[in-house]
Amino acid sequence: MADISRRFRNSVPWGLRLAPADRVRARVIEQHWRWPTLLALCATIPAFYSELLHAAPPPLSSVAYALAGLMVGAALLHTGWRSGRLATHLAGNPLDLLLAAGLVLSILLPPSSTSTTALVLRLVLAFVSLVRMVWALQHLISRGGLTYLLLLAVLVLGACGVGFWLLEPRTPTLADGLWLAFTTAATVGYGDVVPTTPASKIFAVFVVLLGFGVLTLVTAAIAAHWIETEERTIEHEILRDMHRQIATLRHEIGALREELAAQRDAPPPQPPPQPPLGGSEREPV
Repeated sequence: MADISRRFRNSVPWGLRLAPADRVRARVIEQHWRWPTLLALCATIPAFYSELLHAAPPPLSSVAYALAGLMVGAALLHTGWRSGRLATHLAGNPLDLLLAAGLVLSILLPPSSTSTTALVLRLVLAFVSLVRMVWALQHLISRGGLTYLLLLAVLVLGACGVGFWLLEPRTPTLADGLWLAFTTAATVGYGDVVPTTPASKIFAVFVVLLGFGVLTLVTAAIAAHWIETEERTIEHEILRDMHRQIATLRHEIGALREELAAQRDAPPPQPPPQPPLGGSEREPV
């Protein structure tokens, strides 16, 4: 899981790149901007459907688009400025530049309910925003991120259920909306409740992409957790065996040291007595 997160984070084709690792202050600023930017992008979801459902959308939709665009642009400029490599940071994050410009441009476009071109452009912008939000959450995709992924899955399915409850006439209750969100995210398709309006059909596309991705990550995290548990058990057995072997070696080394110390403290052996030379007694002939 950590390898997947690292590849996703550092992959150049996504058009997103973190601040250089040697610029600690820029990394800290980037982390501070992460959640405000993510919340601002989430606010564009109701703004998108407000543009789709109403011929004269409320001003809050324009405010949501403007705030999200300013957030993305400010985070990009602030991080690049603190890294000391503003031009390099901007060149490494073309997706953020496109997203900030598109969010601001969405304010000037006509309502999606009256213009197909505006609907297509806002739909492309929604996909780009989805990629940006998933990339912002990539730090949760780790070996220890199972709890966060489960919480994220519950929040995503809950939000999708509320969306279907508001957009689909055939889901009069929140429970019906949650059921449709789960069957859509899991790509089950029982057929008892299906999206019928253009807004709910478009919403179903995002539910499939986002929900299926989150559920896949949760499943992978659970499998990784089981494998990690087995690996830890094997590691503990290996460590216990190493500790036993080390204890045996220590005991043997201690015994050798005692034996060497006893040999050093023992008195040196006395040489055997030598017979006297030229004695007074003679050997018999």
